[in-house]
Amino acid sequence: MAKLYFHYSTMNAGKSTVLLQAAHNYIENDMQVYLLTARFDNRAGDGRIASRIGIGKEADTFDVADNLFAKIEKRLRDSPCACIFVDEAQFLTEEHVWQLARAVDDLKVPIMCYGLRVDFRGKLFPGSAALLALSDEMREVRTICHCGKKATMVIRQDEKGRALTSGEQVQIGGNEVYVSLCRRHWREATEG
Repeated sequence: MAKLYFHYSTMNAGKSTVLLQAAHNYIENDMQVYLLTARFDNRAGDGRIASRIGIGKEADTFDVADNLFAKIEKRLRDSPCACIFVDEAQFLTEEHVWQLARAVDDLKVPIMCYGLRVDFRGKLFPGSAALLALSDEMREVRTICHCGKKATMVIRQDEKGRALTSGEQVQIGGNEVYVSLCRRHWREATEG
């Protein structure tokens, strides 16, 4: 039975690594997969999902104007596909998530989404909020704070390492910009 999955975490937890490993498992068993990632997140190159540990794979891209149900339906018409993988799922719109849910229900293909749960202000991303509401299964990809506790929050830092508490929700960056923290250390960093 096909399901919509949401694998969520903070920055630098290894979500892309987990996605690439799961996709590899399908490929290794002679099954095709369809990889999607946000078009504007090109840190690894255009149309590429990559992990900080050095593995990567080419992917199709999506942006706000795309109809993901139509995109998936076309892909399935072109050739069989055992599973759809979506990286950077926090950048999906609510409409995209409904389109993914429809693809699961009507096209009977499992879809695994990987993304951030909250932004640097502690607010849900629209795509993540919709995935939390509509997913059949949710799984947390865990990472740790510098204190050793589970990291559930992330701060965005300026060039001097100070936590920012305002700004646009989306700013593409990696370890130089974002730090994953437990809730207590996030509060301390953002309140002081």
